[in-house]
Amino acid sequence: MQTHHHPAALLPLLLPTLHSPPPPPPIQTLPARPPRPGMGVPSEAGADGRGCAGQRTLVFTYGTLKQGFSNHCLVQEMIRSGDASYVGVYRTADRYPLVCGPYRVPFLLNLPGEGQRVWGEVYAVSGAGIARMDELEGTRRGHYERLPILIRRGGEGGGGDAGNEDAADEAVVGAEAYFAHRSYAGDLWKRNGEKGYCVYSEKEARGYIRRKDRPAGTTFLDQIRFFVSSPAE
Repeated sequence: MQTHHHPAALLPLLLPTLHSPPPPPPIQTLPARPPRPGMGVPSEAGADGRGCAGQRTLVFTYGTLKQGFSNHCLVQEMIRSGDASYVGVYRTADRYPLVCGPYRVPFLLNLPGEGQRVWGEVYAVSGAGIARMDELEGTRRGHYERLPILIRRGGEGGGGDAGNEDAADEAVVGAEAYFAHRSYAGDLWKRNGEKGYCVYSEKEARGYIRRKDRPAGTTFLDQIRFFVSSPAE
């Protein structure tokens, strides 16, 4: 009498002959690469400047945004909100004119090769922070232009031109700075006798007038035009 086996009963006999696929190889995690100079600073900034998908922009400040000057309160607010962090004292890799305009307002002129190597403070700023700085500097109104600049790390003093050569071996870093708008930069340079400063200190800022205390009824560009057309003191 022939015995018939149910197909399910044959599974235990067939299982030893089946070969399971080999396990997948372990995933290798590569170490993160450091950012290249001028490519921004990795951050945890997101769509609103504070999430997890963004890059910080290095901003070279040379005037009233520095510590101890009138507009530094904006930087302090951005630091508290997580939209900015202090990086250090830097100087420009090239020479640029740093001059004062009406009411002792400082201007960096995009005329590389003229003037001196300028000292300033660098901050890593989120997208939201950049928007606030752009508004302060009037980039949409033709007041200042935010443009790339090359800088080198300097000493923590940064109070003069002495020691500039000591930092010549420091790596060049890409950043951005707020330059005087090109529409009046050349005239501003001539009005200052084509002489500039290496740092905007308390001495250069003496006589500075805050925006709220300036005469009403004239625009920022009106003040520039009047200044460049007036005789030098």
